[in-house]
Amino acid sequence: MRFDYGYEEEKPGKNYDLNLLKRLFMFGKPYRRLFFWTVLLVISITLLDLSLPYITKIAIDRYIVPRGVPHENILKTDKNKAGWYRASLSDPAVRNILSKRDIEFKEEGAYALIPLNEIGKMDKEDIYILRKNDLKGVGIAAAILLLLVIAGFCLNFFEVMLMEYAGQMIMHDLRMHLFNHIQALPVPFFAKNPSGRLVTRVTSDVQNMHEFFTSVIAFVFKDIFLLAGIMIVLIGINWKLALASFTVIPFVILASFRFSGQARDAFRTLRIKIAEINSSIAETIGGIKVLQLLGKENENYDRFEKLNHENYIAGMKQIRVLAVFMPLIELLGSVAVALVIFYGGISVLDEKVTLGELVAFISYMKMFFRPIRDIADKYNILQNAMSSAERIFIILDTNDTKDTKAGESESSISFTDQMKFDKIKSVEFRNVSFSYVPGEEVLSNISFDLKAGEKVAIVGPTGTGKTTLLNLLTGFYEPSSGQILINGTGMKKIPSSFLRSKMAIVMQDSFLFSGTVRENIARGKSGITDKDMDHIMDASNCRKIIEGLPQGLDTVLSEGGKSISSGEQQLISIARAFTRDPEIIMLDEATSYVDSETERQIETALNNLMEGRTSIIVAHRLTTAQRADRVIVLNKGRLIESGTHEELMKIRGFYYRLNNI
Repeated sequence: MRFDYGYEEEKPGKNYDLNLLKRLFMFGKPYRRLFFWTVLLVISITLLDLSLPYITKIAIDRYIVPRGVPHENILKTDKNKAGWYRASLSDPAVRNILSKRDIEFKEEGAYALIPLNEIGKMDKEDIYILRKNDLKGVGIAAAILLLLVIAGFCLNFFEVMLMEYAGQMIMHDLRMHLFNHIQALPVPFFAKNPSGRLVTRVTSDVQNMHEFFTSVIAFVFKDIFLLAGIMIVLIGINWKLALASFTVIPFVILASFRFSGQARDAFRTLRIKIAEINSSIAETIGGIKVLQLLGKENENYDRFEKLNHENYIAGMKQIRVLAVFMPLIELLGSVAVALVIFYGGISVLDEKVTLGELVAFISYMKMFFRPIRDIADKYNILQNAMSSAERIFIILDTNDTKDTKAGESESSISFTDQMKFDKIKSVEFRNVSFSYVPGEEVLSNISFDLKAGEKVAIVGPTGTGKTTLLNLLTGFYEPSSGQILINGTGMKKIPSSFLRSKMAIVMQDSFLFSGTVRENIARGKSGITDKDMDHIMDASNCRKIIEGLPQGLDTVLSEGGKSISSGEQQLISIARAFTRDPEIIMLDEATSYVDSETERQIETALNNLMEGRTSIIVAHRLTTAQRADRVIVLNKGRLIESGTHEELMKIRGFYYRLNNI
């Protein structure tokens, strides 16, 4: 057989960010209330941020450098260019200062309008008395600023907590959804996708979604609201100065669009290289014994060095894009501030703009370019997340899953209800053909049936399709043509989970999970009691082996069960098959890799397992076939002989020649 191993990362087609965002937000729907409260907090934080420079403007213009009343409102012919300071005549201290000094002032109701150049001639003590209300106003403005900063801190804390909680929950749900989908994918999918790639999807690619749902979403609301608010406030303060400062915005937009396209390509390449590196590492660890035995460490190192260098090149491309964008935005921000200082400074000298307005403008422009500078970082996160989302949805869009709940038709549901209290009475292969690669048939027009309780051995040369028959019966693969019938019903109409609950398979290479021996045995079925476990250990002939382990049933096994021998692995896998109490047993020559003593123990356990059950035995050793009720002989993917051992030996055909080799 031949598989198409897709170690080269697939290249995604053109995926629009809006479509990806729409699909990602579907995972956020259960947490929309959290996002609603987060948006309210973001709006509140934005309003607080916008108020800080404006309060500074008020403090400067009203209390620190008051313009008072323009001279043209007092007397058209007045030559005073500095303006007037308004002082309350109801204050005795003010009246005292005005009476004891020869100060020119004008009365306007309850106020005295004092020329600002006259105030400059006063003593500091008199100025302090005259402007004590201004000092009080400055103190109040400072207190308000402090309270707003504290309020902003508290609101930011709650906003971050809500966004982090929502992001963590969405990431949790996305990872579980992806993991569940991968579990439901058919075996051919895993032949084309190395484990390192899939691990990358479930771990680092999903992790990238976390920063997207926390940082980027906050940016979309907070920074966009902030930019819009700043533009409105600036236009409200002085629309001419605002238009002058906005002249750099088209250049910012152009730079952002140029940056976005280059960044997207860089992040796509980077994600591909990371997945390829993970695949290479997983393959190296899995095949370390063979690698060291063949002495290919240097060649493998060279291959990994090439991959790592390609990852370095992709990373440097990303850095170069950011290295151009960030300084460019800084430059444009500085140009905008310079325009404000130049045009605003002239306007202050011409008394068209107050000093407070100029200071507020400079503060707002710095604040304006702060979120724009953040675009580089946020776009970094966004493109990284979009690249990961593309890879995740490539897997989620693989629709050849056989999910029981989603895939059941009305006929399969009725079949399930019918079979719950029934047995599998017959299995029939009817004109079944199969090929792993189109045009290269592994099985061709196979037909045979299997009755309940019958033991059938399948023999033939290596590569003739014996194990493939088991893969078809378990539903790991589907026939290219023909059909497999269970009790006269096609397998496609039977939920695979229901069918597999009636089966157990013991392979040449038994796979054990990391965990205790008890957990590995009990994986076959839930609710196993200690009494059941004792019976299973006796029936599977593994009590002696388990009791010889350091902690018995509670001994922790390493990944794949590599901490125990292959014979011990086989006996534990047989015990696991016992827990399922299956109706069909499939054995893929479970004694191939063990010594003669262990083989006898395994054969005893297998005989106990097959007792009273329908059994299909892939027999590489023909002595196994002699004990079967019927022998099916395959050669070059075709069924060429069928009968008992004695019948086949009498006709002196292919099976006879196999026995005499």
